[in-house]
Amino acid sequence: MSAVLDQHGHGHDHHPTGLMRWVTTTNHKDIGSMYLWFSFIMFLVGGVMALTIRAELFQPGLQVVNPEFFNAMTTYHGLIMVFGAIMPAFVGFANWQLPMMIGAPDMAFPRMNNWSFWLLPPAATLLILSFFMPGGPAGVGWTMYAPLTVQQGPGMDLTIFAVHILGMSSIMGSINIITTILNMRAPGMTLMKMPLFCWTWLITAYLLIAVMPVLAGAVTMTLTDRHFGTTFFSAAGGGDPVLYQHIFWFFGHPEVYIIAIPAFGVISQVIPAFSRKPLFGYTSMVYATASIAILSFIVWAHHMYTVGMPTVGQLYFMYATMLIAVPTGVKVFNWLATMWKGSLSFETPMLFALGFLFLFTMGGFSGLVLSLTAVDVQLHDTYYVVAHFHYVMVAGALFAAFAGVYFWFPKWTGRMYDEKLGKLHFWLSLIFFNVTFFVQHFLGLAGMPRRIPDYALQFTEFNMLSSIGAFGFGLSQLLFLYVMIKGIRSGEKAPQHPWEGADTLEWTHLPTPAPYHSFETPPVVK
Repeated sequence: MSAVLDQHGHGHDHHPTGLMRWVTTTNHKDIGSMYLWFSFIMFLVGGVMALTIRAELFQPGLQVVNPEFFNAMTTYHGLIMVFGAIMPAFVGFANWQLPMMIGAPDMAFPRMNNWSFWLLPPAATLLILSFFMPGGPAGVGWTMYAPLTVQQGPGMDLTIFAVHILGMSSIMGSINIITTILNMRAPGMTLMKMPLFCWTWLITAYLLIAVMPVLAGAVTMTLTDRHFGTTFFSAAGGGDPVLYQHIFWFFGHPEVYIIAIPAFGVISQVIPAFSRKPLFGYTSMVYATASIAILSFIVWAHHMYTVGMPTVGQLYFMYATMLIAVPTGVKVFNWLATMWKGSLSFETPMLFALGFLFLFTMGGFSGLVLSLTAVDVQLHDTYYVVAHFHYVMVAGALFAAFAGVYFWFPKWTGRMYDEKLGKLHFWLSLIFFNVTFFVQHFLGLAGMPRRIPDYALQFTEFNMLSSIGAFGFGLSQLLFLYVMIKGIRSGEKAPQHPWEGADTLEWTHLPTPAPYHSFETPPVVK
């Protein structure tokens, strides 16, 4: 960086200001903040789409949107929430926290870090633009199953291009995270002394590098089927639409854990802090996380029990899927054991962590139900599946993200948020979330298919309840926005240790030098 001399001959570094500061920044904290704000904007966009779906389903019949637009809503709600909201939120956490937790000055490749963020807004723009294409947006579901994708209008091409760009962003971010963690730790900090959040991101980054090219392959094959006369997914030309499903879910199942594992990392920082004791079973947590990641590669076809798989294949995928419950159970029991006989306090981050713990475990149980082939054949493509993955994604990933934002807010901004309003946000979110999604289990068990704009009369009451819950949940997130802006603008100055002893834990079980915990002061080692 060239030093600019002022009129007295004193050198100072030249820094862009205003908008250019954000466009050109290589500071991991600035980039982390941009990821978080971008993800929240996308969360609101995806949320409006979800509310469009729920408004249509408030009563039977077609009242709000036409069926083609309804299908587009399901497609883009899924794509935007997964690739635009949840993943960038956790990458934002990684950018902010990783260098500080391992004692690094910044990320390994600061300019690539800037680039990996600035690929996201164009990708999001492409997704939104496809609504205005001739032939309309792609109403194919977020899984983009062939052969329907091959027959869609030009909006589908924009969607494919957007997915490519989002994948590039993820791969570059992952290369950065892996390099930073492996090469830039403070002297004496071995891998097994890192905060668990660092471990979860190291594992997640490897997952991303492994599966993002697989998704790119699937959508590229779709693209060549659409425009270059190939027949990868056309039975008439010797291809197979089920091939698309195999390729997609080989990406799609690890993707679920790409979303969940960073959430585990956040929860593993929050629960010990508000229990005032170290995480129980650190080593087993690391191994459990790695096991989940490895197993996630060999269970993909449990999404495909109904495609005509041989029985022995169904049996294999059933048992492999059940196996994932073991390391996941280890993590849940370790979090509970961390709280056992701890000096607990229930500030907003801890409330969201507990909400995560209860509801994510419930989502895990409904996943175990769906792992049973005979049961899944009945419940496949019903609202039971919708309920299951929203318990894992919303009560899992989103609640963990809220916990992380409230937990690190004083560190990021130097100010405190309004604790009363934070708790109100938690209770509103918790109640409305359950009103929205709990009843969907019953709809699914009664046989209501997903992704339909109309339904039989017997499903009316539960759908009304679900829609009311959805609007309540959506409006509650505006309270979150208010709490954040109020905290940033006029919150009280954060004390050195905002969580009264929670952030100054003395990690007596660790040899010198111990890792930085979540806040600025290195811990005292006795």
